[in-house]
Amino acid sequence: MYRRSVLTAASDIEVLARFGRALADPIRCQLLLALRDAPAYPSDLADKIGVSRTRLSNHLACLRDCGLVVTVPDGRRTRYELADRRLGHALDDLRTAVVAVETDRTCADADDKGCC
Repeated sequence: MYRRSVLTAASDIEVLARFGRALADPIRCQLLLALRDAPAYPSDLADKIGVSRTRLSNHLACLRDCGLVVTVPDGRRTRYELADRRLGHALDDLRTAVVAVETDRTCADADDKGCC
C-alpha cells in the first residue's frame, strides 16, 4: 500500500525549538543568512562560507530536517532557499536583538549553567 507523506503544521514550541536547533551552529547561521539574501546552489554556498561540500551537505540536511530550507530542482542541479520568506525577517529581528548583548562577554564567561 502506498503512503503519502503529509506535511503538518508544527506547534509553536516545536517551531521555536527547530529554529533554535538550526541557529545553534555558526555554519548553519551563515547558511540561513546567505539564503536570506537569495536562493543558492550548494557549491556556491560552500565557496561563500568556506567549508567543504560534505560538511555543507550535513548542515543543509539539518536545516531541511528543521523545516527551514527547501530544495528546488533546477535542471540537473538543486537550489536551496528559505522555506518561507518570513524566516528572513525573523533572522533580521533576531540579529538586531542579539546586538544588545555585551560584546566583551562570551557564553563561557556566563554563569555556571552555560547560559548566554
